Amino acid sequence: MRWEEKALLEEAKARGINAKFIDAKLLILDHQQNGDEVRKEVGDIILQRCISHFRGLHITAFLEGKGLRVINSYEVSEKCGNKLLTTSLLLKAGVATPRTKVCFSPEAALKAINDLGYPVVLKPVVGSWGRLVIAIKDREMAQAIIEMKSQMEGLFSQIYYLQEMVQRPPRDIRSIVAGDNLVTAVYRYAPPDDWRTNVAVGGKTVSCPITSELREIVLKVAEAVGGGVLGVDLMEGPEGLVVHEVNPTVEFKGAASASTANIPKAIIDYVVRLARR
Repeated sequence: MRWEEKALLEEAKARGINAKFIDAKLLILDHQQNGDEVRKEVGDIILQRCISHFRGLHITAFLEGKGLRVINSYEVSEKCGNKLLTTSLLLKAGVATPRTKVCFSPEAALKAINDLGYPVVLKPVVGSWGRLVIAIKDREMAQAIIEMKSQMEGLFSQIYYLQEMVQRPPRDIRSIVAGDNLVTAVYRYAPPDDWRTNVAVGGKTVSCPITSELREIVLKVAEAVGGGVLGVDLMEGPEGLVVHEVNPTVEFKGAASASTANIPKAIIDYVVRLARR
């Protein structure tokens, strides 16, 4: 159990809300039960916080099928959990993103990398915490990495999601949204021996001022993907802010350590507002 889930439960109980943890690994989904029977077991409204993207996605689909309200919804979780879908939605909404190419064979991937120019970033189309995110610096490295990836097994292994490496300061911006409320924003600085800014790989978190530009972009992103409790990650590029990821199960321990905002309270406030509708 992560720090975030403990903080959310403590906040809910402090407010007098009847809240409880449900361990997804122990959950048995019975399709023969009706919505009222399922609601007695899991509650009136569910804040879905599974670490496993696919486990959470399938549980959400089941619960929504029984008429229950889940935050975030299946649709939002699916869109934000897949970088290809996220990028398509952001571009459709007119949100600036890094130049991106997606292809489905090693040959096409090498051509796309040449088109983007070095260095280029290869990302798993589904994944988090900066895992398997690789900065490819030259042709020799590209050939080795693409050949290695082509031998990997898995549902998404043969999808090559490639982005230009944005010329930015050694940091990005993690913002946290609950509904139409931009709760907080922080800078995440890369550790000295890495270029990735994820807290999971040692990134340092510092408070970031919320400008009118930042607020406008982040809320536009939240609307584009369907809203909810989200982490919107941005970079400061040469031509302004660009959005490179939207996280549907946002971790906020690092942000909470650097922000004056009460993040768990803002999230629980949002859940309560939805429960009362």
